Amino acid sequence: MSQATYGFDDDCALFRESARKFLGANADLAALRQATALDPEPMRMPTAWPSDDAFRAGAELGFVAAAVPEAQGGLQLPRAALAALAEELGRHAFPSAIESTLMVAFLARRVADSEAGGALLGHLAEGARATLAVCDAYGEWEHTASVTHTVSGSGALTLTGSTHFVQDAGKAEWLVVRSTGPDGAALVVLPRDAAGVTHRRDGIVDLTREQGTVQLEGVVAEASAVLPGGDALLASAMPDAWLLLAADMVGTSEWLLQTTVEYAKVRTQFDRAIGSYQGVKHPLVNAMMSVDRAKSLVYAAAEALDEDRDDARLLAHMAKAAATEAADFTSSRAVQLHGGIGFTWESDVHFFFKRNKHSELLFGDAAYHKARVADLLIDG
Repeated sequence: MSQATYGFDDDCALFRESARKFLGANADLAALRQATALDPEPMRMPTAWPSDDAFRAGAELGFVAAAVPEAQGGLQLPRAALAALAEELGRHAFPSAIESTLMVAFLARRVADSEAGGALLGHLAEGARATLAVCDAYGEWEHTASVTHTVSGSGALTLTGSTHFVQDAGKAEWLVVRSTGPDGAALVVLPRDAAGVTHRRDGIVDLTREQGTVQLEGVVAEASAVLPGGDALLASAMPDAWLLLAADMVGTSEWLLQTTVEYAKVRTQFDRAIGSYQGVKHPLVNAMMSVDRAKSLVYAAAEALDEDRDDARLLAHMAKAAATEAADFTSSRAVQLHGGIGFTWESDVHFFFKRNKHSELLFGDAAYHKARVADLLIDG
């Protein structure tokens, strides 16, 4: 891979263009607005939700297979291509389970040679949806025991407990559940319709995503459903989740920036376009610089992860921290510079603002990732 291109070759460019065209044709903020109009307040629980039919169409275009190894029926494109896809998903505020499924694909392909990993990747290559179910009620995925298991003489696990902040809990067909037991932590692959598995949709601010809490009551899983590696596997796969979220925030923030710039060109005050005032110019330039910095870190992290470099985890932390700060600044400036219309239901700005707020906190906020960067730089 070339350091100048961050591994973004012609195949990646074609993949990105395909994603852009597909999302441009299928993203429909008007439909999303209609689906959530019955209860538009924050922390709502909409009675209607856009169907995820677009996921199937996207899967046919290889959006998930791009992260699956060829041996399991996938394409395994460079991570730069998947980061570009996540960026486009954010740019279009696309309500789909694509990103949560990609997070599972990245985890499973690290153990593709195992029975559970190979089988899960096969399902994903065929268009199944999956999600990580690894967090406790505080959003913690390390050193937590919100789901526990016992082990029978045959090696089967019986799981009990609840896992929180599960993305697309109502759409996923497969769950990767983190559980702790006498033998340590385990990552267990479960069908969402398994006996004893229930879920409750959370009320969240983001109108473009679904999140839920998954409850497990005596759920039995065979030993063959356990992904090898436990917490070590989860820790190795988390940088991919941070990468996808960071790329999504870059796309969302670029939409907010570009939309606000165009608005500043046509909105007049005192017979002048508001974009001509320094008080408007400066925050827009600062937003542009913050988004560009985050974008550079996203693709640097993507290349480092593909090459399995020693600095890959560091760059993934940096990308998530930078993208979170860029999203926070750009979102607030977009609302502010749109004036009175910026925070209204009629403006599209709030869809992207709320999507960014969700991404900023998921799997660690900027403070968390900066602390991890400091740990890696100091302790090595």
